Amino acid sequence: MRGTRRGISLRQVAPNAVTAMALCFGLTGVRFAVAGEWEKALAVIVFAGVLDGLDGRIARLLKGESRFGAELDSLSDVIAFGVSPAIVIYLWSLQYLPKFGWIIALAHAVCCALRLARFNANIDADDQPHKSAGFMTGVPAPVGAGLAFVPVYLWLSTGLDIFRASYVVAPWVALIAFLMISNVATYSWSSLRLRKNIRLEAIALAGLLSAALITAPWLTLLGISILYLALIPLGVASYAKVKRLRD
Repeated sequence: MRGTRRGISLRQVAPNAVTAMALCFGLTGVRFAVAGEWEKALAVIVFAGVLDGLDGRIARLLKGESRFGAELDSLSDVIAFGVSPAIVIYLWSLQYLPKFGWIIALAHAVCCALRLARFNANIDADDQPHKSAGFMTGVPAPVGAGLAFVPVYLWLSTGLDIFRASYVVAPWVALIAFLMISNVATYSWSSLRLRKNIRLEAIALAGLLSAALITAPWLTLLGISILYLALIPLGVASYAKVKRLRD
């Protein structure tokens, strides 16, 4: 009788390697933050978010999805988009808020972990109304990390120290932490549909966006963050409409 195959298959190596790279890039942000290199700290965490968006797609392309990969992805997300941004923001601003600064930083990390734990707990559940309608529940971990950095984007873009003030940063980070664990319906890639007559325009926009990220990264990331926040009420309204049609 043949023995049970152990470990992961060769086609599962590539997506899991990308996930491990995302973890390393995210954690490297802490190293740059300790050295006071804020631009590099943000850059590597943002790049970790790009890698996080690729690993799942690579896994589906290679048909290399696995429970191992799903668990590794969640662990990577907690570190890269929960722990690392919390430490970066604490070193950048929240350490100057006596007593409560570290608590706010912990709130981001804990809420990120809770969001991913909720996702893993429901991964095999049949009743997932948001997912079945093409929406997500709450703000995803990589997006939450990007949104938490909005005060840093503003500071890097304008040089104004008001955006680094702990009394400005603390409530903002607390708000983003709440959005990650909220039940708010947010858009996912599967819920966005492009009309046939604007697909070329979408390709052109993607090219221009990549150029903007290279030439003016912080203003571009700020614009993307504002656009995402503006889409949250639209996502809630769209899901409410879908729910009414289902009922």
